[in-house]
Amino acid sequence: MSIEAYCMKCKERKTMKDPVEGTTKNGKPITKGSCPDCGSTICRIGTIQ
Repeated sequence: MSIEAYCMKCKERKTMKDPVEGTTKNGKPITKGSCPDCGSTICRIGTIQ
């Protein structure tokens, strides 16, 4: 499953590398991964379908 998120360093939408699902402090779903090009953390908030 490929999940896309916006990378703030690259200024583009990238496909997440090693995505991990979790929740934020206030209970909302979030998916965190890393950018395949620069290696920074990228995340997508909300449910992924």
